[in-house]
Amino acid sequence: MFYNLIAEPKPIQFLKGVGPSRAKAFHKTGIFYDVDLLFYFPRSYVNRSSLLTIKQVYGKILKDNFFIQEPNSLDFKEEVTILGKVVEKEIRTTRDRKKYLVVKIQDFNGDFANLIYWQYPDYYEKYFEINQFYIIYGIAELGIHNEITFHHPETERFDQAEQFELQKGTTIPIYPLNSYFKSAKINNRILRKIISESLKESLHKIEDILLNEIINQLGYKDLHYTIENLHFPQNPSEIPKLFERFKFTEALVFEIFLAFNRQNQKLHSKAPIFDTSKSIIKEFHSSLQFELTNDQKKVIKQIFDDLKSGKPMNRLLQGDVGSGKTIVAIFAMLLAKANNFQSAIMAPTEILAEQHYLTLKNLLKDFPIHIELVVGSQNAKHRNSVAKQISDHKVDIIVGTHALFEGNLKFARLGLVIVDEQHRFGVEQRSRLRELAAKSLGNGFLPHLLVMSATPIPRTLAMTLYGDLDVSTIKELPQGRKPIITKIVYESNLDKMYEFIRKQIKKGRQAYFVYPLIEKSEKIDIKSASEHWELLQNEIFPEFRCGLLHGRMKAEEKEETMQRFKRGEYDILVSTTVIEVGIDVPNATIMVIENAERFGLSQLHQLRGRVGRGSIQSYCFLVTDDKYNSSMQKTLATDSESKSVAVRLKTMESTTDGFQIAEVDLQLRGPGDILGKQQSGLPPFKYINLAYDGEIISTACKVAFEILTYDPNFTKHQKLKKFLDLKMIDKNYFGVG
Repeated sequence: MFYNLIAEPKPIQFLKGVGPSRAKAFHKTGIFYDVDLLFYFPRSYVNRSSLLTIKQVYGKILKDNFFIQEPNSLDFKEEVTILGKVVEKEIRTTRDRKKYLVVKIQDFNGDFANLIYWQYPDYYEKYFEINQFYIIYGIAELGIHNEITFHHPETERFDQAEQFELQKGTTIPIYPLNSYFKSAKINNRILRKIISESLKESLHKIEDILLNEIINQLGYKDLHYTIENLHFPQNPSEIPKLFERFKFTEALVFEIFLAFNRQNQKLHSKAPIFDTSKSIIKEFHSSLQFELTNDQKKVIKQIFDDLKSGKPMNRLLQGDVGSGKTIVAIFAMLLAKANNFQSAIMAPTEILAEQHYLTLKNLLKDFPIHIELVVGSQNAKHRNSVAKQISDHKVDIIVGTHALFEGNLKFARLGLVIVDEQHRFGVEQRSRLRELAAKSLGNGFLPHLLVMSATPIPRTLAMTLYGDLDVSTIKELPQGRKPIITKIVYESNLDKMYEFIRKQIKKGRQAYFVYPLIEKSEKIDIKSASEHWELLQNEIFPEFRCGLLHGRMKAEEKEETMQRFKRGEYDILVSTTVIEVGIDVPNATIMVIENAERFGLSQLHQLRGRVGRGSIQSYCFLVTDDKYNSSMQKTLATDSESKSVAVRLKTMESTTDGFQIAEVDLQLRGPGDILGKQQSGLPPFKYINLAYDGEIISTACKVAFEILTYDPNFTKHQKLKKFLDLKMIDKNYFGVG
């Protein structure tokens, strides 16, 4: 927690109202001392302004059901709070003899709502008392008779004293109750009394770690006032700002840790010094058939400044699909070659590695550069031959997958490591390649590292995960590129789409059709690539040539199919998401994504990026079921997943900006799902919400920089230093060492 202890804490069991039995429930919740309880904040608050009548809830549901929210309005599971009296309760039975409980409640206006309990109906039947008032908070829906219905809502029995407090305007805190509390018979009323006791006894035991000038500058209150009023607010309008203080402190501590890491890297690490004046750079620039964008020129300069500094480059290069990151990477690899160092570029799939290999071979064909490919599907004889050439320093650029750090591959002088689509690699995989590079350099030198991502990372995630990296961004598309026109196509309008595609192919264009499955599934009613390849070839487009590509094909078959499509021998390529990365066919101007509702925003954006690679206008069609058509209001499902689908598709239709799409994706899915299981670098924030707290993190980053610049020894910030010194002992704190 973000405070310093100045008095002895008391074990939680000795706090009034707890005792040994209830202490066990607190221990399982991570609360061991009285001061811990100070930071167990309410999940919500109840006051007269937050309570809704049943009639207001009904109007709110109608509005939400009939109007899909805009992409920046994503709270599909908004809870509502009502106060009502139990007037009836009845255990009923379904046709298959499953019991459930229906509790009818009535608010002060005389309107009714039902509470449904499918689990533990006997328990809840005893819990609810007729004529007793309860506070109810949960997600409201319309029942089969258009009545307001809550399924398994959280409830809190209100005694007369609390009803009186509510009526006179008091704000009452509602705390999260887990199964441990419930089994120990700790409800909100009891928890409020225990926390009130803790505030009286324990608040003086902690001191703030922030200076008053920071607190005042940002408009925060002192720590004691903040804690007291988060539990029992005197002024409910202050609550968001009070809670923001903890978000800021959490972010500030994390940003200081990142800054320490960055300082240590720059102070204590060394890397090869590259001479950036080599003539091969100008020669390659002159050989290009296109002009570099201003963003590309800016990033190349940033990278060259890193490479000549003598300190290890640690740079994230992010840019949308087709923005020209590969060309930037080639400039860096050429500079490494000119300085007699090897480069390695690691891609997550063999298809993407092969694409990089072919691109490099083509662009560098007139230069004395030896390039080799290392992937798992190569036979042992070929792999051994290439490995010997690499260890003998006869290879300048090595392109590969994770096979680069598996087996007995030894590098000669690997001075530059490039990781493409870096979010698809785990932290350990990236580290392993850097270790091999460092071993090849010797004398304590570290290689330069450039990580690239075509999946734009939301600003808050970039600041959080890569705060110890320099971030470069390419937003400007190459000259002549046109934004891709994206349209949602509902099943009832497929014929119009087919006719449009027919006209485009007759003009000499090519099209992708992407499906979520290879073969039809009996369990899931969605389209498959193999089934629809036959349908497209034999019935819909018999006059055109259709190819089929999927992940179960052998590497040679996939390569042959892609090359035939690139040569124009196929008009249509039917595929699974295997083409998400790796194929660059400028003549392919149409992308059809079937069952688009089954794909996440990031994947939809990646797939769309396979077209629009040339100067010809390109199109992306998102095919989905009519039930997701918001104009067909009555048929729109009311569940949150359906609304999420609608927002994803509408977002894709309205923008091609990958960074805007990434922000919406973060709000929809959260950082864990975006990053995947392999990304172990995500810190366990308690207060910060990475989807919404970008401004707070930015402010914390700025303040951290100011502290380390103007008070590097923490002379003024003694209390903050004391706190940081304690946390530095824990090497895994926040996931940074």
